[in-house]
Amino acid sequence: MKKSNIKDFEQVIKVLSDSDSYKFVFHDPRYGEQMPSSEKLTIIVDLLREILFPGYFGNSRLTPQSMEYYIGVNIDKVFTLLSEQIRRGLLIAHNKEEEWSYEACDKRAFEIARKFISRLPEIRRLLTTDVKAAYIGDPASKSYGEIIYCYPAIRVLTNHRIAHELLQLGLPLIPRIISEMAHSETGIDIHPGAKIGEYFTIDHGTGVVIGETCIIGDHVKIYQGVTLGAKSFPLDEEGNPIKGIPRHPRVGNNVIIYAQATILGRVTIGDNSVIGGNVWITNDVACGSKVLQSGAS
Repeated sequence: MKKSNIKDFEQVIKVLSDSDSYKFVFHDPRYGEQMPSSEKLTIIVDLLREILFPGYFGNSRLTPQSMEYYIGVNIDKVFTLLSEQIRRGLLIAHNKEEEWSYEACDKRAFEIARKFISRLPEIRRLLTTDVKAAYIGDPASKSYGEIIYCYPAIRVLTNHRIAHELLQLGLPLIPRIISEMAHSETGIDIHPGAKIGEYFTIDHGTGVVIGETCIIGDHVKIYQGVTLGAKSFPLDEEGNPIKGIPRHPRVGNNVIIYAQATILGRVTIGDNSVIGGNVWITNDVACGSKVLQSGAS
């Protein structure tokens, strides 16, 4: 290497090593614990997909006679892997000033993983309703198997219902990682905090955005490009956004929202309403309404 290059690199290294340069982007691992592993979380979600949809993913020789053994083995794998990742997430979330020992995080991780496993039957029940909604709502679908194996809506909803349950159990960071896995695969962005009822489906799906504090009722169908987002948010005295306040829409039961509709703010879309494509909504919509572009019918 030429001496001039060495001198140039020395200056770059000096600047990059200055604490003012990295203070907002440096992770100082607590107790030497690593960040959660995206690779391990991918394995966990794949195992959960095998458990939730047996026979469609993983072991193609699975039979009703071997079901209990197969699911038992996979749940044991999930529990072991997930407990480790949860511990990492907990240690990262708590800053060094807090009294939060490695042992306390390890114990808490074990408890969250145990509670999550106990919720798998309910997650499967909800996903079963989503599969049925997709099948009924799409005349092009040929079977439940096609819906489960091929449709991006079921892929993203599987990740969402897993991530949402983990978030409800108080787990930081990891639910967002699981949600972003599906976002990168499908182009559908659902925050793990969003509350979604039964029989939910997304037709086509690309470009859909569902914000953190959205509440969606039962039997709701949305199309590609729909945004359920925030209109604005208040700032604190230092100009930083105030976190955690409800700022996204509430969608009632039996609602259809067509492609490219944008619904912003803490507005309510009433039951049995139809929202047409390419409309912009920032006010409440009464039950039974039909909101269309001017001239549409």
